[in-house]
Amino acid sequence: MSSTVYASIPSPSSNAIHIGPLQLRAYGLMIALGVIAAVWLAGRRLEERRAGTKEDMSGIAMWAVPAGVVGARLYHVITDWKSFRGDWFRAVKIWQGGLGIWGGIALGAIVGLWAARRRGISTAAGLVAAAPALPLAQAIGRLGNWWNQELFGRPTTLPWGLEIDPPYRPTVYADVLTFHPTFLYEALWNLALCGFLLWFDRKRDVAAGKLFAMYVAGYTFIRFFIERLRVDHAYTVAGLRVNEWVSAIGFVIAFAYLVRHRRDTWVPLAESLPAGVVEDGFGGEQVPAGDLGLDESDPLDD
Repeated sequence: MSSTVYASIPSPSSNAIHIGPLQLRAYGLMIALGVIAAVWLAGRRLEERRAGTKEDMSGIAMWAVPAGVVGARLYHVITDWKSFRGDWFRAVKIWQGGLGIWGGIALGAIVGLWAARRRGISTAAGLVAAAPALPLAQAIGRLGNWWNQELFGRPTTLPWGLEIDPPYRPTVYADVLTFHPTFLYEALWNLALCGFLLWFDRKRDVAAGKLFAMYVAGYTFIRFFIERLRVDHAYTVAGLRVNEWVSAIGFVIAFAYLVRHRRDTWVPLAESLPAGVVEDGFGGEQVPAGDLGLDESDPLDD
């Protein structure tokens, strides 16, 4: 089954980074870097919209990030429980890989929005801050799959084919040298999605729910096709992998939301509201000016 390969992307020889006597698991490090980048971007967006501070976002992350990791691991274990039978302790070894993004986003978002509300930050403000930050975190975190030599796609001889060492190859592809680097496809798409959401948000007055729905639609769209490329073991329902079903359903829901709310926009002009009340700029909520830390006479930026 092997074929001639003229160019390829090498895989790391180890899944750890050694700094003197210190050993860092690259998978966890990539996830941590992704989280740091996302918290920075989301915090900056909160400050730009005068809905909160970077310190607020750091405080929210203290709750949301652990919840996201737990949710992601639970999703993976639940959807692949048979591989843990006889050794359930492996369920806590997240450094070996195995985080389901759907569980991470679901539980992380629920806990994060709860933490935001405790700090007086509206749900809409939290969503608009997080929308581009999530794909940024995912893009960086996906590099962890490269270090672990996992979640690659079908064999390919394309110049960007990924070299996979024999111990990590599926038995049926034992003699194949290179595979589609699906982690890279997803990482690049997520970076582009992050950039697009930031650009679109600045160019148009888009309601917070729509911006978050655009993220969901954009991510689930590419994830469906990436799942079609992957060759790792996965449970199927009616011929489709579970993640393909989740991606398809998520895309349909997000797309339907966008169509249903296609005319929704922010109304940032304070003078269009009653005296002493301003628009929060995120989801159409009218709140007292003091709740946003503004003097009642202060205009809001357009």
